[in-house]
Amino acid sequence: MKIESHDTTLNISDLRELTAGTSAEVKSQVRTRFLPDLKNIELDCGSLDFLDSSGLGALISIQKLATERGGSFRLLKPKPTIAQVLELTRLHRILEIAQ
Repeated sequence: MKIESHDTTLNISDLRELTAGTSAEVKSQVRTRFLPDLKNIELDCGSLDFLDSSGLGALISIQKLATERGGSFRLLKPKPTIAQVLELTRLHRILEIAQ
């Protein structure tokens, strides 16, 4: 996983899976790197191959971090399998998704 900041946005990329085994660490890293001058979070899902229910919970937690600061959370370029999970759970209605 790679985390960088640019202007007011925290950019997350190179995340292979977001599961029960990785979600706690991902949330911890995002909280640590989400400095006070940042308000938006973008997760590049191009490398994300697997997402389970714990991962979905992590996405909601990360979204909450951004919205508490008046910012936004966007998922970028999810693969069809990830997009399908988001649609089946109806999270595509809550999370902003950009192709």
